[in-house]
Amino acid sequence: MTTRLADIAAQAGVSEATVSRVLNGKPGVAATTRQAVLAALDVLGYERPVRLRQRSAGLVGLITPELENPIFPALAQVIGQALTRQGYTPVLATQTPGGSTEDELTEMLVDRGVAGIIYVSGLHADTTADMERYERLRARGVPFVLVDGFSPKVQAPFISPDDRAAMTLAVTHLVSLGHTRIGLALGPKRFVPVQRKIEGFVRAMQDQLGLSSDAVESELIQHSLYSLEGGQAAATALIERNCTAIVCASDMMALGAIRAARQRGLEVPRDISVVGFDDSTLIAFTDPPLTTIRKPVPAMGQAAVRTLLEEIGGTPAPHSEFVFMPELVVRGSTASAPGDRSRS
Repeated sequence: MTTRLADIAAQAGVSEATVSRVLNGKPGVAATTRQAVLAALDVLGYERPVRLRQRSAGLVGLITPELENPIFPALAQVIGQALTRQGYTPVLATQTPGGSTEDELTEMLVDRGVAGIIYVSGLHADTTADMERYERLRARGVPFVLVDGFSPKVQAPFISPDDRAAMTLAVTHLVSLGHTRIGLALGPKRFVPVQRKIEGFVRAMQDQLGLSSDAVESELIQHSLYSLEGGQAAATALIERNCTAIVCASDMMALGAIRAARQRGLEVPRDISVVGFDDSTLIAFTDPPLTTIRKPVPAMGQAAVRTLLEEIGGTPAPHSEFVFMPELVVRGSTASAPGDRSRS
């Protein structure tokens, strides 16, 4: 027990006496200190004493696409932690190919009496989907927040990264390295984030390289699937069109683009530069470490929870979109354009 107290105290940055007070439920400990001790218990793998287990304020559903793309577990973790801190219990419902649909998962969560639902990259992002499902949900009195994807037809708060600005960041970086033949690899065109990335990319290519929108859209944009294989297929097509740099709409696609380059005997970044999107877990440790656009996951996840809890509390946010600015993270997968080695 003494060893355990010392471990927890060291992890939480407090005295053993403070740890003892928290574990024994004694008063006189600041809420932030108490939270630090509980977090230390969790990190070190100790079970919380029964008296310290928080009574749930209710269940909150979180519906995500597949978890193979590491950006979705990252968002789920941020949202789950933020909900837990507020006393709610997150219920993760994941869509898988051939598994439960978004509507089925919604029904399951509503049947379990959830206080609200957060949707990540759901049907709200698909311009061909029927948005009436969300109005039916609202009519049943279930608060919800939508992450990644916007529809003017849905009366709800939306949380999004600025996809247009993200493409400006990527293109500006590559143009500064001397690239003029820049390709864009992304998912199916029916999705709102895809359409916004195209708008941002086309505008940046017009502004910085003087290219016409028709030339950019017909020659330099390739649609595929949001997967490693999808990135590989899109990059292969763009390499055949003599692109010296490729911007990808996800880090998974970017890894596929690097694989495509290597299969053609090209070196990244010497022969071709690759930019990802998300800055998902471990992407800084790939070979080469990936230059990417960092999606503001912590800020977006916390905003989604804050907005949902306001809805649950009866002070709903306006029907609006909260847009978060991404940032460029430069690593080893981008370099000067071939034939332009005078640049740093």
